[in-house]
Amino acid sequence: MGIVNDTIREDVKRTVYEFFAEECEIDIEDIHEESTIIEDLGGDSLMFLALIEIFTKKYNQNIDLKTIGKFSVKNPVRTIGELVEMQLLIIEHGNQIIDLQIN
Repeated sequence: MGIVNDTIREDVKRTVYEFFAEECEIDIEDIHEESTIIEDLGGDSLMFLALIEIFTKKYNQNIDLKTIGKFSVKNPVRTIGELVEMQLLIIEHGNQIIDLQIN
């Protein structure tokens, strides 16, 4: 678990955008917060898992994938913006993410 500041927020956003630009073979300028991962970018759930692994290593986290899966069922992620926010919650709350009440 860690504190999310502006530097971390920008790093996560940049990493997510760069990842999807490369994996989906599209220009990074064509990715926006409202871009849907599956419909607009052609992404899939395996990409989401790869990103979790990237951030787990980058921020030295030990988070249970089952916990992320349970959180994702209650709080589905469709857009790039939602994915960035979810990753920031994971960095900030770690395994306690499951206890969050998101509206």
